[in-house]
Amino acid sequence: MKKPKKPKLEKVSATAKTARDKLLRRKPAEERMSEAISNVPRITNETVTEHREEVLKGARKFIYPLQHSKHSIVKISIGLLVAVIIAFFAYCIAGLYKLQVTNGFMYGVTKVIPFPVAKVGSSWVSYESYLFELRRNMHYYATQQKTDFSSRSGKDQLVLLKKQALNQVIQDAYVKQLAAKNGVKVTNVQVNNQLVLVRNENRLGNSDRVFKEVLKEFWGWNESDFKQELRQQLLQQAVAVKLDTATQARAESALKQIQSGTDFATVASAQSDDLSTKGSGGQYAKPITANDRDIAPALTDALFKLNAGQTSSVVNAGYTLEILKVTEKTNNSVRASHIQFTIQPITKYTKPLETKNPPKKYITIKN
Repeated sequence: MKKPKKPKLEKVSATAKTARDKLLRRKPAEERMSEAISNVPRITNETVTEHREEVLKGARKFIYPLQHSKHSIVKISIGLLVAVIIAFFAYCIAGLYKLQVTNGFMYGVTKVIPFPVAKVGSSWVSYESYLFELRRNMHYYATQQKTDFSSRSGKDQLVLLKKQALNQVIQDAYVKQLAAKNGVKVTNVQVNNQLVLVRNENRLGNSDRVFKEVLKEFWGWNESDFKQELRQQLLQQAVAVKLDTATQARAESALKQIQSGTDFATVASAQSDDLSTKGSGGQYAKPITANDRDIAPALTDALFKLNAGQTSSVVNAGYTLEILKVTEKTNNSVRASHIQFTIQPITKYTKPLETKNPPKKYITIKN
């Protein structure tokens, strides 16, 4: 009788055997948790500092290039700014001194940057003053005389205007030197009073609107420009009167004769410099109205402050000294006589300075 066969055990694969061994060797959960916690790095002040340093170290890679870029941008910007300034000055110098441009842009530049057009002794003559004088004359000829400065005759006219303007501002510079030396000044009050005097006599329109329109139309000016011109005229007149002591003495002497009883007409016939009225005892040929443009504003103002039969003191009319007498007066006009003493031209005093210290001109005006 055959023995029963034992059941065959299937061979266990190596993979299954390994898995089985791992299961047999698996540690308890508490032990595994303890090991995991022990492997976590501890957070201390030192570890935080180390971590922060690592982060900053990585950031510096990006910060340093940005800092270098910023410095480069600043350097480039400064370089461009300097280049623009140099180019601007080169353009202005070429336009003013070589091409002698007179447009509004260049005039505006000279108001900001004091480019010189000449030097008088130790004084600089600004290009702005030259363009101020030239542009007002150009405006007048272009608008009132219809001069075409692009034509041949217009170009010749422009050359003359440039020479006149340059000579005028150089003379003005000598006048300022004389004024400073002799203590002559013109105040804002004097300028404003002269402006009021001119406007009250309706010489530049009877309203603000008309006044501004006249200035703009004839000279391309505003009120500030007109005041600038008035100031220079008043300064020149004041210097001439101050220095012409001989004419002042003549006028004062004549006034004393009249005040002592000598007939006004007799003194006028003997001493007046006005040849047109001297023969008639100084009597004006016609009645004078408040806005008479044949007589200086200062004289008209003085005449209408006198009553019939009264004689004035010595009146400074700018370029003459005058003694006035009103013979008849109505609301609108007066009949009057005058004795005129002509002030010596300012060139009598500026020419010696010019001979002693010739001006140095920085532009050449070619025909």
